[in-house]
Amino acid sequence: MIVEFRSVYLKKRFPLTISRRTSHGGNNLFVSVTRDDVTGWGELSPGGSEGAGTAEIAQSALESFISREGQTERPIHDMWAQAMGQGVPACAMAGLDTALWDWLAKTAGLPLYRLLGLGKPVVPTSITIGIAPPETVRERVPQLLHETGIRVLKIKLGAPAGIEADQAMFMQVVESARRHQVALRVDANGGWNTKEALYMMKWLAERGAEYVEQPLPEGQEDELAILFRNRALPVFIDESCRFSHDVPKWAHMVDGVNLKLMKCGGITEALRIIATARAFGLKTMIGCMGESSMSISASAAISALIDHVDLDAHLNLDPDPCTGARLIDGIVTPNDLPGHGASLCEPPGTPC
Repeated sequence: MIVEFRSVYLKKRFPLTISRRTSHGGNNLFVSVTRDDVTGWGELSPGGSEGAGTAEIAQSALESFISREGQTERPIHDMWAQAMGQGVPACAMAGLDTALWDWLAKTAGLPLYRLLGLGKPVVPTSITIGIAPPETVRERVPQLLHETGIRVLKIKLGAPAGIEADQAMFMQVVESARRHQVALRVDANGGWNTKEALYMMKWLAERGAEYVEQPLPEGQEDELAILFRNRALPVFIDESCRFSHDVPKWAHMVDGVNLKLMKCGGITEALRIIATARAFGLKTMIGCMGESSMSISASAAISALIDHVDLDAHLNLDPDPCTGARLIDGIVTPNDLPGHGASLCEPPGTPC
């Protein structure tokens, strides 16, 4: 099997601010695997908390892994386990794992969702509103809703300026989206302490929010028990749940888990997380990082299994360097091409 890499800069249309940082864009790494004249493609979005802060670090880790004799000839599940055991960063493995599943589905002549025995997703995606002052929200929310026809907004809170800033932003979103009758969800990205989270969850519940995601910082999971006993909203965790073996640790303290291909290392482990969450009676959510339509298409291929969908990163790219899943009636819908259905535009980095 021949493995090749391409680094492409993805520029965000609107900078995305969360509780920890602001992102304007970055280099993603596209991975291709070729065997028997069939090429599968994957994508990785680097992340320091996912083990590789740059595309260069991720590529180096993958090159070191595949240079070992016979690594790329193993079954996908064995390869994933071997890579994790050897310390390959999760986001790096997500690119290779996705490429291998794309290759397998193409070899079978099937869309990936059908290879996995699934239908197309029916749950609409949310679109993310990053932390911003009310005047920015007032302008941006109507514009996004008009352009996309989206039915769900995920509002980033946990602002460094405090919960008063969070409340001002949330109320502006409510006002700006009033005519559109959209559902509202909140992601604090670990930006609150326990006292703030308890107060904000009650405040948000009174104003129509559906649930809150990652209210406390990663590493403070023991405090989730306090939130869960006194919660006014369902609690989902994101950074606190990276792999399937994390689910049992917190299942008695949360209502659901958010999985991401970059966080768990690709489709192989994502399917395990879904199965484990279901075994514990938890709801599931699928999210994304700074990904193009390629990784979004791979996530869409398994979204029929998911309760809540947040696959919108590609909608905030200028330009999206890939074609793939389409937004149809608010649902990120995979096409019927063999594999995950996405391809990198040529030359890389140009509009399709």
